[in-house]
Amino acid sequence: MKASSSITRRTALALAGGASAAAAFGIPADAQEPTEVTIGIVNSSSDVSFFIAEHQGYFKAAGIVPKYVVFDSGAKMNAPLGAGQLDVGGGGPSAGLYNAIARGIDIKIVGDKGSQAKGFGYQPMLVRKALIDSGQYKSPRDLKGKKFAESAQASSAMPDVERIMKSVGLGYDDVEHVFMPFSQMILSFESGAIDASLTAEPSATMAMRTGSAVRVMTGDQYNLNQPLAVLLYGGNFVKNKRDLAQRFMVAYLRGVRFYNDALKGNKLAGRNADAVLAILTEATPIKDASLYRDAIPQFTDPNGHVNVPGLISDLQAYRDYKMIEGNVRVEDVVDTSFAEAAVRQLGPYKPQR
Repeated sequence: MKASSSITRRTALALAGGASAAAAFGIPADAQEPTEVTIGIVNSSSDVSFFIAEHQGYFKAAGIVPKYVVFDSGAKMNAPLGAGQLDVGGGGPSAGLYNAIARGIDIKIVGDKGSQAKGFGYQPMLVRKALIDSGQYKSPRDLKGKKFAESAQASSAMPDVERIMKSVGLGYDDVEHVFMPFSQMILSFESGAIDASLTAEPSATMAMRTGSAVRVMTGDQYNLNQPLAVLLYGGNFVKNKRDLAQRFMVAYLRGVRFYNDALKGNKLAGRNADAVLAILTEATPIKDASLYRDAIPQFTDPNGHVNVPGLISDLQAYRDYKMIEGNVRVEDVVDTSFAEAAVRQLGPYKPQR
């Protein structure tokens, strides 16, 4: 893991004026002294609410100095979260997360980070254009024996691949699984190394722009309301820094709500869109704002609600394919108390028009 230098420079800014802002949001006086919170990120678009909370001063108002640590996958955050080296993380609810918890690593899912609500299927299914042009692909049934790319083994995409194949009478193992980062999928479509994928935005839009891949299904079509990314708290943060963890949730949900006010239809085209696009292009490696404008954005629940039935369904899929070690239940992993308390403080979300 490594600290993100461009973002870390921003976190070094002085927090002058934080006292008055803290008072405005009901933060106790002893919370006004700046406190560092380490946050694991993967530099994906669903990290945007962290960046908004910093850029808009919500962390500052909560007396928080964010320190970002970049990982190449959410699964690599599990051990640092459990050891107290990370306070907060954001990643997919993968088999690896549940296995880590089953082994005694103390991590809690505390909120939504990226879901595929209606119109926000931000991890579409792509198929290599040559297969479509030649008539070899007409439905997922035609992928039997072909190479299907996922971001990692037993990732949060695994249950979705299983659902897609099951819908046409096939199983998860009826395709050849290839594991690679989303960015690598773009080149792999161009070279013909993969035939299909579940590729999160904005990499999906980048692949389509090359002309090598076609979007045949949006994420909300194969799995409506499914959480692909969740907000994670390490056990030490929950148990020993509870006041700080609560203030973090308030600041985070303020960032989520600002993000929601940037959505219009299923695009970043709402009242806050220009500000969100500027934040994304500053904070992530993708500097072309038009990619974010064209991409299908993720939905993040503005009240922090986590789709527990969806998580239970995914966990069962991992069990069915022998990817879970030990006993673990979703109900033991999800802690809704922080989000619920934040909503009591902020009030239910009301879109700004």
